[in-house]
Amino acid sequence: MSDLIWLIPALPLAGFALLVFAGRRIGEPGAGWIATAAVGGSFLATVGVFISLLGQGAEERAFHQTLFEWLPVGGLTVNMGFLADPLSVTMCLFVTGIATLIHMYAIGYMHGDERFTKFFVYLNLFVFSMLMLVLGDNMLVTFLGWEGVGACSYFLISFWHESEANASAGKKAFVTNRIGDFGFIVAMMFTFAAIGTLDYAGIVSAAPSLATTTATAIAVALFVGACGKSAQLPLFVWLPDAMAGPTPVSALIHAATMVTAGVYVMTRMNPLVVEAASWVPTLIAGVGAATALFAATVALAQRDIKKVLAYSTVSQLGYMFLAVGSGAYVAAIFHMVTHAFFKALLFLGSGSVIHGMHGEQDMRRMGALRKAMPVTAVTFIIGWLAIAGVPPFAGFWSKDEILLFAWEKSPILWAVGFVTAVLTAFYMSRQVFMVFFGEARWDRPLAEAVPELAAEREAEGIHEGHGAGPTGAIHPHESPWLMTLPLVVLAVLSIFGGVLNLPVLDSTKFLEHWLEPVIHFGEAHPDASTIEKVALAGVATTSLLGLLGAVIVYIKGKGALAPKIELKAMLQGWYYDSSISNFMGGPGRKAFQATADFDKAVIDGAVNGVGTLVAEGSSRARLIQTGYVRTYALGLTLGTLLVVALLFSKAVF
Repeated sequence: MSDLIWLIPALPLAGFALLVFAGRRIGEPGAGWIATAAVGGSFLATVGVFISLLGQGAEERAFHQTLFEWLPVGGLTVNMGFLADPLSVTMCLFVTGIATLIHMYAIGYMHGDERFTKFFVYLNLFVFSMLMLVLGDNMLVTFLGWEGVGACSYFLISFWHESEANASAGKKAFVTNRIGDFGFIVAMMFTFAAIGTLDYAGIVSAAPSLATTTATAIAVALFVGACGKSAQLPLFVWLPDAMAGPTPVSALIHAATMVTAGVYVMTRMNPLVVEAASWVPTLIAGVGAATALFAATVALAQRDIKKVLAYSTVSQLGYMFLAVGSGAYVAAIFHMVTHAFFKALLFLGSGSVIHGMHGEQDMRRMGALRKAMPVTAVTFIIGWLAIAGVPPFAGFWSKDEILLFAWEKSPILWAVGFVTAVLTAFYMSRQVFMVFFGEARWDRPLAEAVPELAAEREAEGIHEGHGAGPTGAIHPHESPWLMTLPLVVLAVLSIFGGVLNLPVLDSTKFLEHWLEPVIHFGEAHPDASTIEKVALAGVATTSLLGLLGAVIVYIKGKGALAPKIELKAMLQGWYYDSSISNFMGGPGRKAFQATADFDKAVIDGAVNGVGTLVAEGSSRARLIQTGYVRTYALGLTLGTLLVVALLFSKAVF
């Protein structure tokens, strides 16, 4: 079965190629089912490789497959090769599994869209790129997938590009990721210069012999790339806007693909992080903790149902980097997997709500939807309990692991993680109460139900579309089975996902033992005998505090206290994004224009001036080239006489 590694990315690529050439003829829903079957086949191939790895000893669980020699340049030889080991196969399992469910969901969600086939073309290409990223056995193949998911994110986020906001969101994602990609490119250069290879096997074996300065440079450059792809401060600004794309895109980007790439790369290169200066892991953990807390505070005040989840993703990714910086690589991957389950569930659930509410995304227009959309409500509530860390749901166990290592790293980091967990439970409870409980605000005209929202949209000239539902009464309905079936499957995974790495007994820590061959070099080993119970109690306490706080504010207080909590600065993301936009559109634009003018006037002027001087001089000198023999003979004679005169003068004087 190990020979099937190439099938894992090949099947989505084949689906992409088939839909490119025959998609229009196939049409809806056939194109969607072909794309779903391609990713589903990739999942089955991954399961086959996983079974093969299970049959091997821990040290033999790494299959290399070389397709061809890709790049032979001087001392650098890069093969197009794949590496199937516990880490890459774990990534492939949840990427292909969740992507299959999202593809199925999208068949129902995108029904009737005039670009239905093109959407699935992009989805298959996106999954192919992500699989190349995680399966590459060297940094350059990983970078190929790394750039591929960046390009596909642009296509998918701006899929409905008729809206200027959607087009801008796609451009923002593309440009911001290019900034981070510079770090990955520099890391590859440093790695080849120091080690002479880009293969992961060679890098891991050479890491212990690297100078601290070299390892530090590579690790920091990689972290810059990871900050861009996994939306960490200061490069997180693209991810909240990524929800502008269709909801299946949001689920795919925020849960199973792209944003997990940075965490994957840092885990894959963990020996370099260990060999780097001691401040590097602290930097990673600090940035992760700051990002988690920052995004959690912003999510508290968001009104768009998808934007709450978008900032939640940024916050949870910060949790994963807190784990990486604390040496908790197993916990980082564990939380990545459980987060993929419940965040895909929540995003798809939000899409089901939007579908049932005829395009409405503002939670102020919702309420009491549990009766109109029972399946969506129950599954969404399960996702809420999982992300809030309520035992025994999946998020409880993975957050416990992270807080355990964070305590060992620094009580301050643990405190930030604790507060973030409380805020997470609070804002997710707020979302559930506003959407599925309380008073229905959709059964009458908008101006009557939510006057302030009606006034806002009137001032902005928005009447319907762009996330705004009808201005009249809305009659919500449950989504079709193609959309609810994936919700049910993800809900089950969100309940039982924690069994992957239960801290109850050593034998129940399956994921830890499974990943040990890959992360044994960098994994920290805190003394869990006394603080494991504290961490477990801490996670349970965070969920309880957050839930009770939301009940007091939004159920008992009926939202009267909300304005004191939902600050305008939080709603505006602490003005971080707008400050960047204002700078880029104001002083930044002027500075860039001044740079361009300087380049044109001074740099180009100097080059063009030299060229003009040479051209003019040549034109003048060309005048003496008449083409007449008598002229050249006269010139030769005069030159000879001049030379003779000079020689004579020297002889006489």
